[in-house]
Amino acid sequence: MAYNDLVSVTIVTYNSGRYIKRCLESVLAQKGPQIEIIVVDNNSTDGTRDILERYEERCKIVLNSTNAGFAAAQNQAIDLSRGNWILTLNPDVLLMPYFIQALLEAGRLDNRIGTVCGKLLVMSPDFDIDAKPRVDSTGIYFTPNLRHLDRGSRQVDNGHYLKREYVFGATAAAALYRRSMIEDVSIDGEFFDTDFFVYREDADVAWRAQIMGWRCLYTPYARGYHVRAVLPGNRRALPRDINMHSVKNRFLMRIKNMTGHLYQRYWLSITARDVVVVACCVLYEHYSLRAFWKVLTQWRDTLAKRRQIMARKRVSDEYMAAWFHYEPVSHPVKKKQAPELAPARSATRTAES
Repeated sequence: MAYNDLVSVTIVTYNSGRYIKRCLESVLAQKGPQIEIIVVDNNSTDGTRDILERYEERCKIVLNSTNAGFAAAQNQAIDLSRGNWILTLNPDVLLMPYFIQALLEAGRLDNRIGTVCGKLLVMSPDFDIDAKPRVDSTGIYFTPNLRHLDRGSRQVDNGHYLKREYVFGATAAAALYRRSMIEDVSIDGEFFDTDFFVYREDADVAWRAQIMGWRCLYTPYARGYHVRAVLPGNRRALPRDINMHSVKNRFLMRIKNMTGHLYQRYWLSITARDVVVVACCVLYEHYSLRAFWKVLTQWRDTLAKRRQIMARKRVSDEYMAAWFHYEPVSHPVKKKQAPELAPARSATRTAES
């Protein structure tokens, strides 16, 4: 691969006026590779567009007339991009100057690497950083009850996650995707599933990419800061639509990607979690009950997507099952490595995110 690759940075904004200026400045200050920046705004009303006007000469700005959702807007930005690599970036992320270069160098290690993620640390909405920095994400992993969590979330950054290693997937808050992988795993021309609208679309991509034989590499040399709004402990403080889409997408993602072998192995854990989700909707989150109606209305289209994914499955069921554990799963980087070598569980216990 040529070492002068163009990296396209794609950002979706929606009422992101509090963050977007600092985010863009951190991207424009990146050292190393050539970059282009594409921002798609989903009809913000908080002054975000006024801020974006100042960057029109240095970034490509697209102003949508409606809120198309994160997934559709990211697809829109990716379609406009020209780079061999695409960095999806949330507007509430700040990057250290060599973040993109470190991701790119890691991605060049193996042409089977389709996704690269770095170490994101916690930042408050006021851009404050704790004296003892805490981890936001070092990649995502799945549990047997189909929760997807961020490795290291809220842990003090005291020396964990110091080596490059393969992980299940990356949070789209700051994930570098290889264009050839995007093209390979897209379904009906969509990388992120627009039926998801918002939330879990990155976990869906990670699962689909693993099924199709692509790898995700974590590198500790790429560091940034993230203001994370969605955490298990603050669900009641989130907008109702976010919670509803979270419930809906849990089931859409499963319908698309779950194999019979995986379900047979973990059906008890999955069912127990489903009972909790349904009970919470019935007792507390009545507004999220419409998620189940949406799943039913999208059932046929989701099954059609599933058929395409399973027709392109390139790894064994045992390989996929080995990724699902209650503690983070990772695999060390080796010079020579069998394509389907089962990953090993991390010895470090990780908090939920």
